[in-house]
Amino acid sequence: MAKISQAQRLRDLLEDAIIAGQYMPGERLDPDALALEYACSRTPIREAIQQLAMSGMVQVVPKRGTFVTRLGVTELVERFEVMAELEGLCGRLAARRITDDERAALSGALKACRARAEEHDANGYYYDNSVFHHCIYAASHNHFLAQEAARLHALLQPYRRLQLQVRMRVESSLAEHEAIVAAIEAGDGLRAEQLLREHVMVQGERFNDLVASMHALDGG
Repeated sequence: MAKISQAQRLRDLLEDAIIAGQYMPGERLDPDALALEYACSRTPIREAIQQLAMSGMVQVVPKRGTFVTRLGVTELVERFEVMAELEGLCGRLAARRITDDERAALSGALKACRARAEEHDANGYYYDNSVFHHCIYAASHNHFLAQEAARLHALLQPYRRLQLQVRMRVESSLAEHEAIVAAIEAGDGLRAEQLLREHVMVQGERFNDLVASMHALDGG
């Protein structure tokens, strides 16, 4: 197994922290504070930040510092549009290619989502929801597609997390998950593709919820 560099380890930790909401969109990352928090020098922190900038998770602004990427409404909607197409394609391929082990993993992820929804645990649901979607990426058996879907999924996670705080969104999301799994298990690729596309796309009331969640990041 290849050895993971300290910079890569820090990059993964920082990405997880951003996705978990520890650092919110628009927040400045202080290299000195991060070096203290992660008990390391500034050099691997700088390298980790460079890697995050390449993936789009953070933006480096000359003479101002590094900030967690905050997308405007238009940019965010554009990315959700692309995400919807990528997830739809993953679903269509998964309906044809999913293995028994992958089917069991997807069923387990759905069961975990259902348990979190019944507990009214939006934060817990957020994490199990991510596992659910990554099960579908893996079941597509297209490594490049799965990689791109996972990359964009990570970039949009802070916003998807906020959306799950909207009243009844968790329940709606679970119902959508149930239908998606049913389509995949039935081998109905076109249905799975359509359902996943609609699951991710933001429009109508969900667009308004998205804008409201972005205003929440600004404090009102």
